Amino acid sequence: MPVPWEALIPFGLVTAMFGAAGTLLNFSKREQNYGKGPRYHIDSWDAMMMDRDKRITGHARLQKSDTTAPVGFETSSVWYTQRAQ
Repeated sequence: MPVPWEALIPFGLVTAMFGAAGTLLNFSKREQNYGKGPRYHIDSWDAMMMDRDKRITGHARLQKSDTTAPVGFETSSVWYTQRAQ
């Protein structure tokens, strides 16, 4: 059975485009997370810690080693922004 050589060019193009799209998506996700991979299976504790890190540093993936909180952190709680039910 002969090999249809003319079908290999589109197959190579499609394979290259899927590879390029996957690589660019991975690069984009890592750049948005400061070089770290995406998070999976986030439970409530992780969500609270991500919210705390976002209030301290401005981004959910960054952390500080400083032992003192920044100015205004004591009043940046989500409790002050929720409505009483």
